[in-house]
Amino acid sequence: MELGMIGLGKMGAFMTERLVRSGHRVVGLDRDPAAVQRVVEKGAGGVDTLEKLVGQLKAPRAVWLMVPSGAPVDQTIEQLVPLLAAGDTIIDGGNSYYKDSLRRAAALAPKRINFVDCGTSGGVWGLTEGYSMMIGGDADVVKRLSPIFQTLAPGPEKGWGRVGPAGAGHFVKMVHNGIEYGIMQAYAEGLEVIRHKKEFGIDLLQVGKIWQFGSVIRSWLLDLTVDALSNNPTLDGIEAYVTDSGEGRWTVIEGVELGVPVPVISSALDARFRSQDPEPFANKLLAMMRHEFGGHAVKTAAKE
Repeated sequence: MELGMIGLGKMGAFMTERLVRSGHRVVGLDRDPAAVQRVVEKGAGGVDTLEKLVGQLKAPRAVWLMVPSGAPVDQTIEQLVPLLAAGDTIIDGGNSYYKDSLRRAAALAPKRINFVDCGTSGGVWGLTEGYSMMIGGDADVVKRLSPIFQTLAPGPEKGWGRVGPAGAGHFVKMVHNGIEYGIMQAYAEGLEVIRHKKEFGIDLLQVGKIWQFGSVIRSWLLDLTVDALSNNPTLDGIEAYVTDSGEGRWTVIEGVELGVPVPVISSALDARFRSQDPEPFANKLLAMMRHEFGGHAVKTAAKE
C-alpha cells in the first residue's frame, strides 16, 4: 500500500521507516526540510507541499497526520480537504481529544472523505517493537487500511484493532494515557519511599532489576525506569518538573461527566500540576494558617 505521512517528528519518522522496510510506499511531508531528507534517506518519498503529496498518491488516497493536537490538526485538514476526493481517508495518529475527532469526522462526512482516528502508543520504541493502535472509524475503511496497521503493529494480529466508530480510537487512547499516569506515579512514589529509608542503604537500581523478573508489578514502564536509573542512578541534573500533555486531564474530566470515580488518575494528575509550580502558593497559605491559629513557626525563604 501507499500512504502520505504528514509530520516527521520522531514517531512519524519511525513509522515511515517501519512501513518502508516492509515494502509500503510512503510519501513524507514536514515543515522541516531536514526531517523530510531523513526519511528520504530511509527509502521514502519526500515533498515540500501538500499539493505534491496528494499528487503523488493514487486514489483512494490515505493521508496519515502526525502533528500536534488541536489547531495544527484542524489547519492541516482544512488545507487538505480541497485537494482530496470522495473515498479518500484522513488518519489522525496523534493524541487528539476524542470530541475533536467526532467533530472532524462529522465535518468530513458530507464530503465523503473518511476520517479514522488512531490512538497510537509506543513512542520512540515503536520502530523496533511495533506500535499499539486503538482505531476508530468505519469498519470497511479500517479493513481496507489494515495492511498499514498490521505493519505498524507488534504483529499482524496483535497490538491493534478497530475499537468502534470515529472518535472511539482517541477515546480509548485517552483513557490508556490516564492509566499510564497512575502507573508511573505508583512506581515513582514507591521508589521514593524506599529511597528515604536511609538506614537500610537500599540500591534502587538493584530493586528495579529484581522486580523485572517474576514480580507481579513487572512491566515495560518498569524496564524503562531501570534503564533510566542505570544511566543516572541519582538523577543528577534532572529537574523535578513533570509535564502533562492533556490526556490525563481529559480522562479525569470524562470521569466527572460520567460519574465514574478515578481517584488514582486524578491524584497522579495533581502530582504533575504540583511539580510544575516552583513555589506552590497553597503550601505557603497552609504554613501561615498554622502560624495564625497555633503560633507554629514559619520557615522563611532566603532573600537573594
